[in-house]
Amino acid sequence: MLPHINLFYPSCIPSTPMKKYAASIDDVRAAAERIKGIGHRTPVLTSKTLNQLAGRELFFKCENFQKIGAFKFRGGWNAVSMLSEEEAKKGVCTHSSGNHAQAVAYSAQKRGIPAYIVMPNNSPDVKINAVKGYDANVTLCKPTLDARRTTLEKIASETGAAVIHPFNNPNVIAGQGTAALEMIEDIGELDAMIAPIGGGGLMSGTCITTRSLLPNAKLFGAEPKGADDAYRSLKEGVLLPQENPDTICDGLLTSLGENTWEILKDHLDSIYTVSDDEVIKAMKLIWERMKIIIEPSCATPFAVVMSPEFKQLEGIEKIGIILTGGNIDLSKLPF
Repeated sequence: MLPHINLFYPSCIPSTPMKKYAASIDDVRAAAERIKGIGHRTPVLTSKTLNQLAGRELFFKCENFQKIGAFKFRGGWNAVSMLSEEEAKKGVCTHSSGNHAQAVAYSAQKRGIPAYIVMPNNSPDVKINAVKGYDANVTLCKPTLDARRTTLEKIASETGAAVIHPFNNPNVIAGQGTAALEMIEDIGELDAMIAPIGGGGLMSGTCITTRSLLPNAKLFGAEPKGADDAYRSLKEGVLLPQENPDTICDGLLTSLGENTWEILKDHLDSIYTVSDDEVIKAMKLIWERMKIIIEPSCATPFAVVMSPEFKQLEGIEKIGIILTGGNIDLSKLPF
């Protein structure tokens, strides 16, 4: 455990200085205060069986138990709650394949302002219906990044609503970093932290938090092989776009943003990719051994940890894994 720390008060944890990014550890701590009492402090679960299979001690931060069923609530609420009355009066808008859409819709409903959400027309029905359930105005578009962006720009222009970008917004990044903050407060020392990468908001916030509080811990990203823009970007040392993604992981189809890339390229030790088959096996194993349902995107980090390549890494005994969400249509489980 971390010495001389009151584990349940973020301001008590000393931090290691780092260069200026879109969000800082102070921003993460401030976000934690905004989220407190609104969102859930999600549990960290363990499994002896999964520890034995992985050959390590695993700690699962269960954001599938978060408001709206995913970590995205954290960034969505932090960003929406920080808008001034003047900024918020015409509502908020965003584009998302599902979980950020729900987060913004929920947060707008809680503030009593309109929400305009652009979603690709191949988004899971369970996510579209959940967004509508928070009284949001949903516009479906073609499942391409260009279509999402141009549709959002049109709606923002017509309504005057404030745009809450799903991952490149600094306040979203800070909010997402609170999941790692809670885990470190509750568990203490970890040798490594791993999370999935889509647009990079969660992984960026996790990097900021972990590097500040556990500077010697390794930071790993997880991606599906069919949507590996972050892996390719880190390998080439330059931000590369997502190209024709093809994966069961519907929450990881977008490209990195400039703000998230700036953080990831400086702090990630490595990114691992896994096949959809490995993702499905990981989902099934989590269900069988932990009795919780997670969505495919959420399963990528555990799939990485269970891979032969990752098991060869030395000097890593305690790993924090962020289980990002559980919003999946139960009639379409892939196992």
